[in-house]
Amino acid sequence: MTAAWLWGPATVLAASFQVARNALQRGLMGAAGPWGATLVRFLFGLPFSVAFVAGAVVLTPRLAPHWGWAFWLATCAGGLAQVLATASLLTAMRRAGFAVGTALQQSSLPLAAILGLVIFRDALSPIAWIGVVATTVGFAILSWPGRVASGPQPLTGAAFGLLSGLCFGFSLNAFRHAVLVLEPRHPAFAALATVAVAQALQAAGLVIWLAFHDRTALRAVASGWRASLGAGLFGALASAGWFFAVALAPAAPVRALGMVEVPIAALAGRRLFRERISLRQLLGGGAILAGVAMTILY
Repeated sequence: MTAAWLWGPATVLAASFQVARNALQRGLMGAAGPWGATLVRFLFGLPFSVAFVAGAVVLTPRLAPHWGWAFWLATCAGGLAQVLATASLLTAMRRAGFAVGTALQQSSLPLAAILGLVIFRDALSPIAWIGVVATTVGFAILSWPGRVASGPQPLTGAAFGLLSGLCFGFSLNAFRHAVLVLEPRHPAFAALATVAVAQALQAAGLVIWLAFHDRTALRAVASGWRASLGAGLFGALASAGWFFAVALAPAAPVRALGMVEVPIAALAGRRLFRERISLRQLLGGGAILAGVAMTILY
């Protein structure tokens, strides 16, 4: 019963929190740059993630997590891919616009479906695969050369958006493997624990990198800690939702349902950043929504 319906609400909540986190991160891009804004997601989300794990330990009886090499390998691989994906996404938003950058990041769907089939043997129905194709067509419409974005560099922004989607597709499957290996009997605890471990590794790696390569960004992150706490909280909530959802369902339908992020981001971009939505974006969004409707019937 849990797997039949809980992954859906968790995905919708995760997508909503992710839009809020992305909006707050974008506001930090000017001072901290893409890597500093990426660090905000993990560093300031870590305290909240640790608190979530503590609560899960108290509320979950008879835990028996398996901290083996399979968990650490999958978590490290997923964490690195997620860092690259986040930095690429923030760059795409700055160059192509908030809504388009978010939409192109959703190219993680076809890769997530393919990797899920190869690695986990996740069986999708023919209708679901047609949905994956339809959604991919929607991405092609959005990324086709022309006036598809409201930002100053739409083509390079589109490229960074697609790169972000590829990295997110890989990381989602890697984290799915980590959660299933850690504690398959308790997916909520496994998801929260994996989020905390991944964020700790990501935050430590980025702090070390910025300490040697961009101390200005590191100082900007430290000085803007009050604004960063909101991004950290929403990031932790979004990651917990995604990880919990992929513990209960294959990555492809989770990413497909997560497409609700696209219209939410379009509205946010229009309201917060005064970005215009073109006819081509509307057509691409329609194809995406049609693909979502079919893909969630996995």
